[in-house]
Amino acid sequence: MRPAAIIVMGVSGSGKSTIGALLAEKLGWPFADADGFHPAANVAKMASGQPLTDADRWPWLDAIAAHIATARQAAQPVVVACSALRRAYRERLRAGHNDLLFLHLAGAPEVIAKRQAARQGHFMPPSLMASQFATLEDPAAEADAVTISVLSSPHDVVAAALEHLAQGGPTPPISTRSRSDGII
Repeated sequence: MRPAAIIVMGVSGSGKSTIGALLAEKLGWPFADADGFHPAANVAKMASGQPLTDADRWPWLDAIAAHIATARQAAQPVVVACSALRRAYRERLRAGHNDLLFLHLAGAPEVIAKRQAARQGHFMPPSLMASQFATLEDPAAEADAVTISVLSSPHDVVAAALEHLAQGGPTPPISTRSRSDGII
């Protein structure tokens, strides 16, 4: 089954935008970065070091779900970079459909901290990293999610994602799981 959308998810600094854009390019699909769907108040709140609440997130997630619905109606699959940290957020993005693939970019906090420290000009400060990891609900048990380690190069991460799609995702085939923790 070809997904209507691939949601490249994970904590801030995991490489969602980089991987999402590369994956979209390889697939020939449009790319959308969920950061662009945030209202100005959300961006200002995060920039000031305050984590978002669910009340802040629901309209943002609804806007992303509407974007996916428009793509679905046009029969044009899309790649979206979106944190989608909690199962409830992923359910909101699914909007009752079962045609999404969540590509979870996973990395240890120390790896992500180094990436965030090297990043310039992003509104999300490294000080919010702990809240991101605290909010993250591992999607490993969800049939439409696959987890890929960010320890490889972006091109290797995209290659793993493409291999997964070629093998018929969204449920990760056992043969692609190279480590006991379920991370490809």
